[in-house]
Amino acid sequence: MTAVLPERTEKKSRRISPLNLFEALATPHGVDRYLELVNPMLTVRELRAEVTAVHRSTVDSVTLTLRPTRQWKGFEAGQFVNVTVVIDGVRRTRCYSPTCSQYRADGQIEITIKRHPEGLVSNYLHANAAPGLVVQLSQADGVFRLPAERPERILLISGGSGITPVLSMLRTLTDEGYRGEVVFLHYTNTAEDVALRAEVEKLAGDNVRVEFVHTESGDSTLTGFFGQGHLDAVAPWVAEAQTYLCGPPALMKSVRAHFEKAGLTDRLHVEEFQPSLVVVDDGTPTGTIAFGDTTAPNSGETLLEQAESAGLTPEFGCRMGICFSCTQIKTSGCTRNIRTGELNSDPDTEIQLCINVPVGDVSIEL
Repeated sequence: MTAVLPERTEKKSRRISPLNLFEALATPHGVDRYLELVNPMLTVRELRAEVTAVHRSTVDSVTLTLRPTRQWKGFEAGQFVNVTVVIDGVRRTRCYSPTCSQYRADGQIEITIKRHPEGLVSNYLHANAAPGLVVQLSQADGVFRLPAERPERILLISGGSGITPVLSMLRTLTDEGYRGEVVFLHYTNTAEDVALRAEVEKLAGDNVRVEFVHTESGDSTLTGFFGQGHLDAVAPWVAEAQTYLCGPPALMKSVRAHFEKAGLTDRLHVEEFQPSLVVVDDGTPTGTIAFGDTTAPNSGETLLEQAESAGLTPEFGCRMGICFSCTQIKTSGCTRNIRTGELNSDPDTEIQLCINVPVGDVSIEL
């Protein structure tokens, strides 16, 4: 007879990694908040970058060369990154497109920033950026990219600071030894407004044509604003090409209308500037809050309280807006800071959940 032994149940011990244990002990700040006291570039979780070079090619633009930390995964030409700097104790985040080739040998990236009269971050970086400055960086994102199978003909159209993603495309194609036909068509008010002009002109060659259009000064080969005449002059083959466009609203509208009329919308790829929303806040809670895949109606409480009510457990510390432990990315929508009353409708911006309430629909990256 075979004895039947009682069934044994074993408890599986949950293993905690040394890093997770250390982070638990370091709460509410996290490991990186302590490591940055030793070296701002010494991080475990956060992606950061150090400014290694600064170049000002025009009076209102600055190009920064950044050396990312080991977490950086690279980018594809045309994509953007979020750059976060601390200004007067507050973290401010803005989107910028790398201008360098995606194949840059030293692993560093370049971003070119145009200073805007009311731009908090652009003015700060234009005035204060210097080698040694450390910023927080996001991984690259965005669908404004060249296809894996390169087209035989490519038209790149840009205006003002929209030059950045298309310049990255042109530099990437050059590094690949691309032999197809490329036209780079760039619009500015005057010749003095062209950021990185010398760098662009160096890329002109047998199969690469570079044309600058100065809409106000009239001292360029092509004059006036975008139209059929410009396409006839530089890219009569546009119907057979793939076109990539980035620039101010007026240029975007004009090019889009032209391509739509010509039946070529499927050959036009765009990266748009996203203007801030104009929001009126009467204090009445409306809209829906999206915390990643979790949504909930806006109750009027702080984003931290609403996230917790939705069953989520975001990191937090002081709940008073001092420690910044609850900082997350607001991808869209408008929020109001309950301490200052300030409205923030910029997309892809870091906000503190504990001291911000939503104004209408808001999406938070958790």
